[in-house]
Amino acid sequence: MASVLGSIDRTVRALGSLYRTTPLPPGQVVGLVLDAALDRLHPAPVQAPGTVRRTVGLGLALAGVGFTAWAVAERRRQTTGTFSLERPEGLVTTGPYAASRHPMYLGWWLIHSGVGIFRGSPWTLATLPAGILVEHFGTLWEEKMLRREFGQSYADYSDRVPRYFDFHCRHSGPLA
Repeated sequence: MASVLGSIDRTVRALGSLYRTTPLPPGQVVGLVLDAALDRLHPAPVQAPGTVRRTVGLGLALAGVGFTAWAVAERRRQTTGTFSLERPEGLVTTGPYAASRHPMYLGWWLIHSGVGIFRGSPWTLATLPAGILVEHFGTLWEEKMLRREFGQSYADYSDRVPRYFDFHCRHSGPLA
């Protein structure tokens, strides 16, 4: 019995450690679960060629995993002590953070849309924006905490780098 309890204890500790170091935005996790549940309860398959749909979906999901992994790796690289997603040691402005103040969210949005397209679920059209909206409110709170913690450095960073991404088209001359 003691070995079973020890095994359970080690598993719970490992899951806790994984949770503290893995970015799992609630809006996207709930969105993906709802997407699968709604698709199961009320299937409405997308009428698109399966191979093309799956290839596009897989590509988006893998791009999202890659982008999120890059952001986590950059945060880890900038950490000198114990790594924790919830408590940054310093302001990270390099790697994907040079293009977006919240690259992990962008990665998860790509994962969510990719999984939905891969599965052929039109429910993603509702669950993805809902998840993004939930995360946006969380982002506003996060940014308030980061401003408080990093002061002028964060203010300067947020002036230079867009919250999510920048649609600003830069060109050197008139459009033809």
